[in-house]
Amino acid sequence: MKTLKDAKVGETLTVTGITGTGAVKRRIMDMGITKGVSVYIRKVAPLGDPVEITVRGYELSLRKADAEMVETE
Repeated sequence: MKTLKDAKVGETLTVTGITGTGAVKRRIMDMGITKGVSVYIRKVAPLGDPVEITVRGYELSLRKADAEMVETE
């Protein structure tokens, strides 16, 4: 399964699920990343952390550990 951590700049992906649990999963969902939403990869820092994405019309930066929990297709 591909995750946001593996995505390349310029890709548009659809979220298929979130593998985190508890407070971490709730925090990711509160940021607007839910199943079925489209995510555009804007930038990736040189060492891969953080990843800047566009979701629901706004820009969001995710740590590598959080991006790894978001499964996409």
